[in-house]
Formats: sequence, C-alpha cells, structure tokens
Amino acid sequence: MEKTDWRFKIAHKEAWIGVGLALFNFIWWFGFAYGLGSRPVDEYSYIFGLPDWFFYSCVVGFLLISVLVIVVVHFFFTEVPFDEEEDS
Repeated sequence: MEKTDWRFKIAHKEAWIGVGLALFNFIWWFGFAYGLGSRPVDEYSYIFGLPDWFFYSCVVGFLLISVLVIVVVHFFFTEVPFDEEEDS
C-alpha cells in the first residue's frame, strides 16, 4: 500500500485557509454592500467622494483582505519543496 505524501496534508490545510479567507471576503463585501447600500440614495453618506457602502465593502475590504492574506501566508503557510523525493 502506497503511503500518502506528507505535502498533501499541508496543501489540504492551506486550501481550507484559502477558502475561509474567500468566504470572509465575500461576507464582508456582501454585508456592507447590501447592508449599507440598501438605503435610499438620498440617505447615503460619502467618504472621499464614494458612498459609504462602497468605501467599506470595496476599498476597506480590499485593504483588509490584502493584509489578512499577507499575515496568513507569512505565519500559517509552510514552504514545501516540489521536487520528487527519491527513495534510497
């Protein structure tokens, strides 16, 4: 019986972290875009000339997810060699 490569366990964990980050990004975007954006247009407040819902969902969301991805990759991801291991 062939033993599963140890790199698959790391890749599986890191894939789930990526899925979690993507879900967090979507929930952040959806919450602000449809939460604040569902008001009538005359009730919008503006930040840097952008509607507040757009600013928080797209601008702040992009900056936040960028920082989160950098932190997660730096602290939680493992460098894995892609070279084939030769059995001696």
